[in-house]
Amino acid sequence: MELSDVRNALDATATKLEDFRGSLDLENKEFRIQELDEIMLDPSFWNDQQKAQTLINESKALKDTVNEFYSLATEQEDLEMTHDLLKEEMDEALLVDLDESMKAYQARIDTFELQLLLSEPYDQNNAILELHPGAGGTESQDWGTMLLRMYTRWAEKHDFKVETLDYLPGDEAGLKSVTLAVRGHNAYGYLKAEKGVHRLVRISPFDSAGRRHTSFVSCDVMPEFSDEVVVDIRTEDLKIDTYRASGAGGQHINKTESAVRITHLPTNTVVSCQAERSQIKNRAKAMSMLQAKLYQLKLEEKQEHLDEIRGEQKEIGWSSQIRSYVFHPYSMVKDHRTNVETGNVQAVMDGDLDDFINAYLRMKMA
Repeated sequence: MELSDVRNALDATATKLEDFRGSLDLENKEFRIQELDEIMLDPSFWNDQQKAQTLINESKALKDTVNEFYSLATEQEDLEMTHDLLKEEMDEALLVDLDESMKAYQARIDTFELQLLLSEPYDQNNAILELHPGAGGTESQDWGTMLLRMYTRWAEKHDFKVETLDYLPGDEAGLKSVTLAVRGHNAYGYLKAEKGVHRLVRISPFDSAGRRHTSFVSCDVMPEFSDEVVVDIRTEDLKIDTYRASGAGGQHINKTESAVRITHLPTNTVVSCQAERSQIKNRAKAMSMLQAKLYQLKLEEKQEHLDEIRGEQKEIGWSSQIRSYVFHPYSMVKDHRTNVETGNVQAVMDGDLDDFINAYLRMKMA
């Protein structure tokens, strides 16, 4: 990169920073942070733990946004100073360092811009993510476990908290279904990009002949709603079943029937929860999940296209995948919506999904 190229790049990032400053309303955000800090000092703050956690999440999100803006502004100044030094006296080694720093800085700017663009309804909410293996039997059930690990790793990289609400192990390996709560600012905004069918091509570890197999898993993502969202649910419309909770590998984690499955008969909507040892707590969480699903269905009835909120529902099989993960005869992960691809399959399976998620969100916002 020539010094003139650095100047052009710095001008572009400076313009973006000014745009951010104009849209962020920093003064009001800082006032709200101070207000929340005072509220959290109140001795009665933790009397309502759910409300307290909501306020803590709001404070953290505001602080993250404000702090990141000021951090970017400081880095912009540092890069400008380095540029001015090079303008006075050229140093090739320093120019190389500046080039590398600019690339990293531009990536931070792009990420920050994307976070600010997540402004659709419910983008800031926690997410409920469900995985359901489809065509492929044991192969797809094992693929479900691999995706569960992938999304858990991705969430950890972004400091999101993950809670397993329901887990149904496979007969031989893997899982038949799993429901996760992914909690953190913009969790739904990011994870909605993962909604769809994921296809795996690999040499099967379950095939003694070493043949290549194709497996499919459907990923469904919906926002977790707060108590302000209320859907009228009649008791007579519910079928409530209890069963023994079980963990990965079929190990019973509770000898009592603490797990709860609720079926909403008019819509045939089913939710399950076994995260807690108490049947009462599992029932409460399951009802909250049911509220979210029914509210979502209610919204969909008002939409011209069903994929506005929930996403297009497709058969879990051929010709419906949003992304392919190929382990053999070559290594590649490709998103069929954006054409973003990488040969580093292992990194993706370890949770490096940001390139795919960011490309999809930018495509939707364009």
